[in-house]
Amino acid sequence: MTSQTLPIELYYWPTPNGWKISIMLEELGVPYTVKYINIGKGEQFEPSFLKIAPNNRMPAIIDPEGPTADGKWGGAPISIFESGAILQYLGRKFGKLYPSDERGRAEVDQWLFWQVGGLGPMAGQAHHFRQYAPEKIAYGIDRYTNEVNRLYGVMNKRLADREFLAGDYSIADIASLGWVKPYKNQGQELEDFPHLKRWFDTLLARPAVSRGLAVGEDHRRNLADDKEAQKVLFGQRARA
Repeated sequence: MTSQTLPIELYYWPTPNGWKISIMLEELGVPYTVKYINIGKGEQFEPSFLKIAPNNRMPAIIDPEGPTADGKWGGAPISIFESGAILQYLGRKFGKLYPSDERGRAEVDQWLFWQVGGLGPMAGQAHHFRQYAPEKIAYGIDRYTNEVNRLYGVMNKRLADREFLAGDYSIADIASLGWVKPYKNQGQELEDFPHLKRWFDTLLARPAVSRGLAVGEDHRRNLADDKEAQKVLFGQRARA
């Protein structure tokens, strides 16, 4: 496995997407430092951060020992944004939690992209309409609560005859865990999905997962009543 001498810089806030990378780094056991990006105060719009993450979203990383032109490691630093891309990069670099064979990698990739394109956005919308929207819009609440329920059902069926989403424990599981953890905020009950609940409990019992979820826990706060933070987070438009 590739060794890491210098710490990876993790630009982070304790959210479902941020947890993906803190868990991954803990699972890998590589050195890293945390650079907190307070999304409720607008730090994601700072020019220095936008050079790393032009979509003004965290997480992002800087690996000071990036790839070389000949496919080795220890080259110039590289910055990466988007949680799924970071997970793939770290899995490739350290040869862990991401298969090296094409068939296995395809299996993981499809569930990783399922989370990035489906579970995350739909759960996020459920959070918004159930907790943050200034008006309780029944259609929005029902639409996204039901869609999360459907996606939980997809996971539950998938996990009926296997321990993890894509064979062995992988970045696909790490990516999905953070978006299942706040299931109550999404209007769900894990008891309705026994295979999903077994998977969830199995992952939470992993020491590295516990450590990853604990990163920045003292920074978390309930934004449901923080109107100033909501002004920063919601209703954003393009900035010149």
